[in-house]
Amino acid sequence: MTISSKLKALLFDLDGTLADTTAVHYETWVEVLEPYGYNVTWDFYRDRISGRLTPEVIADLFPNLSDEEAQEMAEKKEAQFREQAGDLQPLPGLLDLVEKGRERGIGIALVTNAPKDNVFAVLNVLGLGDAFDPVVIAEELGVGKPDPGPYQAALEALSISADEAVAFEDSPSGIASSVDAGIPTVGIASVHDPEDLEELGVDLVAQNFADPKLKTFIDSR
Repeated sequence: MTISSKLKALLFDLDGTLADTTAVHYETWVEVLEPYGYNVTWDFYRDRISGRLTPEVIADLFPNLSDEEAQEMAEKKEAQFREQAGDLQPLPGLLDLVEKGRERGIGIALVTNAPKDNVFAVLNVLGLGDAFDPVVIAEELGVGKPDPGPYQAALEALSISADEAVAFEDSPSGIASSVDAGIPTVGIASVHDPEDLEELGVDLVAQNFADPKLKTFIDSR
């Protein structure tokens, strides 16, 4: 893959983009919500949970919980996720793309709604512990996707304009964030149907980072 000299940064989401974390998150939510009478089907997960901040999900499902109770539930969910995340593998082609970007001296950033502890746990499992700079974490920034703020923060940290970057996202909320920030966006169809992602304003939909269409797109930037 040739990376254009005009391209100055690759901006990656984490969950569902770097690795297919969906099954782990899904099973964790099933375990956490089942005692409360929720039947977490795949459609329920996709429509009510995927791509959202954990505190937002809990506030939506349990509006009467105290702040302390909501925090306890969120911490339980994320701790269970980390316990089960040890077998994650990077999506095909990811490591090669990151390495080529680093060789060319372009920015490699992470922009995620995931909690900080999850972020570094997953990066270490994938062998990407030092691959990203900056790492923009929504809970630290104070605003999460679908707001464009996280991607705007990444652009600012890299001192580049939106058209000098490419973002990689797998969820509607993440795509809304990067597209609203004006960044050319590749939808990674690891969770959602390609047809659904195409309707969200992405420039390209790819199955993973080894997709030949992605090479052509990156080379054209």
